Amino acid sequence: MFERFRSGRSQGPDERALKALISACERLIGEAGESVGLGIARQILKSYSALSLDLKNQFFKAIAKGFNPDPSQVEQAARRYAQSQDPKDLIKMVANAQPPRQELFRRLNRVPEGCAALVKMRESLLQSLAKDRSLKAVDSDLEHLLASWFNPGFLRLEQISWESPAGLLEQIIQHEAVHEIDGWADLRRRLEPDRRLFAFFHPALPKEPLIFVEVALLHEMPNSIAPLLDRKSRPEPSTKPYKVAAFYSISNCQPGLKGVHLGNFLIKQVAEALQSEFPDIRQFCTLSPIPGFVRWLLSNEPFSRDVLTEKVWLRLEDRRRQVLARAQSLSAASDFARLAQDEGLRLSIVSLGAAFLGHVSSSPSQADPVARFHLHNGARLERINDQADLSVKGLKQSLGLMVNYLYDLPSIEENHDAFLRGDIARSKLVADLINR
Repeated sequence: MFERFRSGRSQGPDERALKALISACERLIGEAGESVGLGIARQILKSYSALSLDLKNQFFKAIAKGFNPDPSQVEQAARRYAQSQDPKDLIKMVANAQPPRQELFRRLNRVPEGCAALVKMRESLLQSLAKDRSLKAVDSDLEHLLASWFNPGFLRLEQISWESPAGLLEQIIQHEAVHEIDGWADLRRRLEPDRRLFAFFHPALPKEPLIFVEVALLHEMPNSIAPLLDRKSRPEPSTKPYKVAAFYSISNCQPGLKGVHLGNFLIKQVAEALQSEFPDIRQFCTLSPIPGFVRWLLSNEPFSRDVLTEKVWLRLEDRRRQVLARAQSLSAASDFARLAQDEGLRLSIVSLGAAFLGHVSSSPSQADPVARFHLHNGARLERINDQADLSVKGLKQSLGLMVNYLYDLPSIEENHDAFLRGDIARSKLVADLINR
């Protein structure tokens, strides 16, 4: 194992540090004593954290090559089980097929700070993976384990308020990924009585939010983001009961947990908490961006004829040609603004947005990531809002369009199952935008 690092040639301090780290990983896997193993695991995590980004990449390459299962043992175990169908042989086959690096990660996780360190390790691994696909198996192993360790049953839902610790509030400002929080005054407005902010926490990272969602309590479904973000606005009056809870921002705080599904459980738990606090709320919806719309539009990928009638397909393609004729010269923010507010093109833009979400979002390769997230969670595509986000970011990514996804709690499972079959739950309003 790791012959390159065991050659007799002269090695520099970096290579010696990497060789020592890899040797420690081998010892940890072979160590039977738990107390000794904890000491080795602590040293591995300490040594790993001191590596440069380049050496971390070499470390990942080493465990990608050196901690794989033995192919001959896997083959023999599989043949034995295929012949016997004995549960004992099944257990042996699974054990032989499991990469030793999974056991390495498990033993590193036994250290009190190990879980947090492994989340940070995967963050670095994802950066290396973007340039080196040979690390995919290592990432798959670590993601699999993190998904188990960060199972929703281990998570704690917590409401964040203005009275929360300052350090936590600073993290909220730092990690907001959808609508930037411009300082303390902006954050305070988002924590007023007609707003809610909830986050998931894990025992291994008790002071660090994993993911959080911002909610506006309203009397009707919102169609524009500006009023929700206006720090000078007054809180919605509570003299009459709130009818709508609008999720307007969801932000992940831990890049190392990418692919570990937390957002769907967060939304459902928050909906339950809000329904308990405000029994009159009847609608749980989002006001969401469409970050993939302009990118898809400019790609000029044709709509599939399989899901549209010939008449509708021709109309949509004609509308796309109209918009593209104006979109080819887009560069400055003012160009996007003029296009988004062109009265002659607004119907075409909204119709194309509805068709993009309603027919392309079931395709993993072309789908808008936000749409795929909500539709996979069982939401319904409810309404497309024109000129809903006229910020520079909103214009450049979606020509100002935003969308309301509706979380109808009794229909969530049915909508989720339909989405897995390639069917997107949509309202009549959205269907009419596509077909007219």
